[in-house]
Amino acid sequence: MMNKENKEHSISSLFEIAAALERKWANEWNSHNNIGFSKTHILLLDILEANGPVRPSDLAEKLHVTTGGVTVLTTKLINAGYIKKTKNESDRRAYQLEITEDGITQLDLAYEHIDLMVHRMFGMLSEEEVDSLRKIFTKLLLG
Repeated sequence: MMNKENKEHSISSLFEIAAALERKWANEWNSHNNIGFSKTHILLLDILEANGPVRPSDLAEKLHVTTGGVTVLTTKLINAGYIKKTKNESDRRAYQLEITEDGITQLDLAYEHIDLMVHRMFGMLSEEEVDSLRKIFTKLLLG
């Protein structure tokens, strides 16, 4: 049975380990990122593929960024031809963002990259360890 002091020390050490893992995974992403886009760019493409045309304000909400942040993110994707602006049928003054065929191709490449990265990060774990981590991470997220 763990006493309160030991539990506090263990929790503190968990925070340090989580921070170190976050840095390691960010470095892993950056050092093997041959697609040239951030994780947020990929998430944005994923949202557009899953939801069809989306208003910038809705994207901002889903990505937890400002509308100005969406503008910065989408400019790079528009210039690359991965998304396009389309008119909103119900409000001609407004526009939506939509993924293009090239964007879907890029998203598929990103998924391959992510799968390789996830395998490098978690591949050494047993099936039971992966299942335990998934349950723990889910519990932490739902907190």
